[in-house]
Amino acid sequence: MQDYNFNEYFDRFPVAMAYVPWQHLTQIYEDLDKAYCLGTIFPELTKPFTGRRCVK
Repeated sequence: MQDYNFNEYFDRFPVAMAYVPWQHLTQIYEDLDKAYCLGTIFPELTKPFTGRRCVK
């Protein structure tokens, strides 16, 4: 069996930098049952799955 020691490869990869924009959450769902089903209490974060990429 081959030994997969990934520690020797870490110096080959640059450090990643993530960009996360500030979120301005100004509203909340009044109906907590609806919020629970959607997975968030903030309507701005409700992003339904459309089945394709980059589609509103």
